[in-house]
Amino acid sequence: MDDTTAGTPLNDEPALPGFPAAPAPVAPASPYRVLARKYRPKTFDDLIGQEAMVRTLSNAFETGRIPQAWMLTGVRGVGKTTTARILARGLNYQRQDGSGSPTIHMPELGVHCEAIMESRHVDVLEMDAASHTGIDDVRQIIDGIRYSPVTARYKVYIIDEVHMLSEKAFNAFLKTLEEPPPHAKFIFATTEIRKVPVTILSRCQRFDLRRIEADKLVAHLGRICNAEGVQADQEALAAIARAAEGSARDSLSLMDQAIAHGAGVVTPDTVRDMLGLADRAQIIDLFEAVMRGDVPAAFAGLRSQYDAGADPAVILSDLAAFSHIVTRLKLIPEAAKDPALSEIERTRGLDYAQKLSVRTLSRAWQILLKGIPEVQSSNRPIAAAEMVVVRLAYAADLPTPDEALRALKDGAPVPAGGPSAPTPRPSGPATSGNMALATSQPHPQPRPQAAQPEPTMRLRRFEDVVALAGEKREIVLKAQLERDVRLVRFEEGRIELSLTETGSRTIANDLTRALQQWTGERWMVALSSEEGGATLHEKAVAAERERKEGAANHPLVQAVLSKFPGAQIVNVIERAEKPGEDAETEILGEADALAAHEAEDDDDLF
Repeated sequence: MDDTTAGTPLNDEPALPGFPAAPAPVAPASPYRVLARKYRPKTFDDLIGQEAMVRTLSNAFETGRIPQAWMLTGVRGVGKTTTARILARGLNYQRQDGSGSPTIHMPELGVHCEAIMESRHVDVLEMDAASHTGIDDVRQIIDGIRYSPVTARYKVYIIDEVHMLSEKAFNAFLKTLEEPPPHAKFIFATTEIRKVPVTILSRCQRFDLRRIEADKLVAHLGRICNAEGVQADQEALAAIARAAEGSARDSLSLMDQAIAHGAGVVTPDTVRDMLGLADRAQIIDLFEAVMRGDVPAAFAGLRSQYDAGADPAVILSDLAAFSHIVTRLKLIPEAAKDPALSEIERTRGLDYAQKLSVRTLSRAWQILLKGIPEVQSSNRPIAAAEMVVVRLAYAADLPTPDEALRALKDGAPVPAGGPSAPTPRPSGPATSGNMALATSQPHPQPRPQAAQPEPTMRLRRFEDVVALAGEKREIVLKAQLERDVRLVRFEEGRIELSLTETGSRTIANDLTRALQQWTGERWMVALSSEEGGATLHEKAVAAERERKEGAANHPLVQAVLSKFPGAQIVNVIERAEKPGEDAETEILGEADALAAHEAEDDDDLF
């Protein structure tokens, strides 16, 4: 034995004289806990985005209406298992002095709280149905449920991914789940609620845990960054919240990865590099280039993002997301207050919302929605993405089919609707000839004058007003005029209407502004207290019913209906009489044709 070995004391024995004392033992470092586990909610107050469920449970606990089973469903990472543990803790909540009752308000740790949250309480049993799918696993629960809890108030069974149980296992649960002992409670969690039999669902109180909204996720991530001492940019947190798609666990996992990737500093560039995302500013520049039909600039922007490491499918997905943002800002300007939007998305999105029509934005969305799967399945994704960009640029200013037909009918030239061949310019890149965006490069061609209202338009009936609303593509206003108002009085320049139960009181102002814009004349639209006549929709329904009743009373139609039992009159079309042939002859001919067709079908049977 050498000197070093001899001088090393064993256990806690003192060192022998003449030998140095052994160094103090170093406590092992505690393992790192990921953010998703470290900041897992412990009370109902910590849950975010599930206010409806918390309110229902609070009222149930306060009134003593506690069911025997709950079914928690939702996408991954919204807190199903965590909610189940908090619910088990609330059922068995007991203070250190022995007082307490089932509650969702737990300001301090109770006797059983810590053990329940750490999944080691003897009376709170958790089972993963993905690995325990058979009837034998359920039989063990059924056999053990007869015994009272050891220390807690209730024996709680938490079954995660319950949809993975077999059919026999579900059937074995039915009787116990419907009439369990008073001391037993069941909490089920699943991401596939449609796979759970309705016989199980009918015995449970169901809660659908919603996706967490982006602004709440951003605020939650900000609080965690402050607690961890991490510097995080608001735009980076918004990008993580978008990538998480409403999942708190996914957002915290991405945050963990972003902190490690950026060495404790989370920036938009860090998140983009980590997730392979495109730069939001470059996405907006690409959107602008496409909307003004500038194919060379769009190709350059797409290629630069691809060279920087962005996935072409992700680029198009972000382009579709920004198209959706612009559409929402155009229809709902208040959406600009969404904290999940970055400043550049908010300012430039509002600018494009004022310049682009809903028609252009809807067409762009449809093209991108169909182009993204093509890029994902293509062997050359960047080439497929470029072709989608070409489609977008050429369709940026295409007229809709009804607009093209109207232009042809009026003898006006139909716009080509796409970029023309690029021509050399003294300065600046080549741009297209037809552009949807008003912020394009200047053109040598003179700008077309805006269409002026037609002051000579005459509206002699209320039906003419409704037809004009349809021609102007005011679909909502047209539907309101047909279904929600009753005509009281109509004169040129003045309309009096009465509202139905579903009518909006703003329709008078809306119609006044629309008529002045369409006709160039001042109209007065007023709401009257008189009842008025039937709505246009009611008149159309009555006329359709009258046509069907008239057709049903015709003897030849009755003969056809009697020959084909179960047949019904679906529609009645008024056709012009042919020369030398009356309506009766035509109906008879059609009846003979039906009879001949039936005879052919009978022959085919033999």
